Amino acid sequence: MILYFSATGNTKYVAERLAAELGDSALNLLERIRKKDYSPIRSEKPFVVCSPVIVCEMPRFFLSYLRRAVFSGSRDLYFVFTSGGYAGISGQQGRALARKKNMRYMGRAELTMPRNYIASDAFPELTREEIEGRIREAAGHIPDIAATIRAGGKLTARHVWLFEPLITLPFNPVWSRLMHRTRDFHAGDQCISCGKCERCCPVNAIRMEGGRPVWTRRTCAHCMACIQSCPAGAIEYGLITAKKQRYRFEKYRYAAEER
Repeated sequence: MILYFSATGNTKYVAERLAAELGDSALNLLERIRKKDYSPIRSEKPFVVCSPVIVCEMPRFFLSYLRRAVFSGSRDLYFVFTSGGYAGISGQQGRALARKKNMRYMGRAELTMPRNYIASDAFPELTREEIEGRIREAAGHIPDIAATIRAGGKLTARHVWLFEPLITLPFNPVWSRLMHRTRDFHAGDQCISCGKCERCCPVNAIRMEGGRPVWTRRTCAHCMACIQSCPAGAIEYGLITAKKQRYRFEKYRYAAEER
C-alpha cells in the first residue's frame, strides 16, 4: 500500500507511479488527515509512505497523523521523500516512526523535485528547463526504487550527519511558529468562490466566508497547496508572490513521460 500526502502533485505522481510499478494501490491521506480518521489501514504488501519535505522534515501534521494511524498486515515500512533538494532529518523521522509502530524500517529514497515554496524570496524561481530536468531525473529513479521494494530489499540514501538533527530539532518548532503565519494570505478580486483552497488545506486553516477564503488559524503548514491550487490564481502571500509563477506537477507531467 502506497500512502501519501501531496500539496502540488509531486508526491502524488511518485506515489501513483510506484503503485503502478508494484501492482499496488495508492491512498491519498488528505481526507483522513482533515477528518482525523485513524481507522485501520491494512495491506499485505509493504507499506510505502511517500511524503514531501517541509523545512528539512516531514510535514508535522502528516507525521502526527502517521503516528496515530493503525497499520495492519505487512510489518515492512518504506519511505520515499520528495524535496527541493534537501530531505533533512525526514529519514530519521521515518526510522523512529517504524520503531514506534513496531514495524521494520526498510530504508528511504530521496527524490529532488521542483520547489513549490513561493512565500519567501530566499529560494530563486526555477526556469522551465530546470523544472523539466528535475522531473525527468526523478521519474527515472522510480523503476529502481520499485524494483528494490519488490525484491524486499532496503532503500538507501545519503548519510545524515549528527549535526543535522541537532540543528533541525530545536530550530524547526521556532521557525514554524514564527515564519508559518497565515496573516499574509489573502484572496484577490479574481477569486471565483470555488472553495478548492478550503478543501485542499490539510490542517483545516481555511474557511469560506461570504464566498471568500478566510485563514482561521494563526499558523499553518505553509505547504502551499492553497496558493498553488487556486484555479483563478487569486491567492497571494503578502506582496511576495504577486509576480511569481504557480507550480502544479500536472502542468509539467509531459517531462516525466519524455524519459
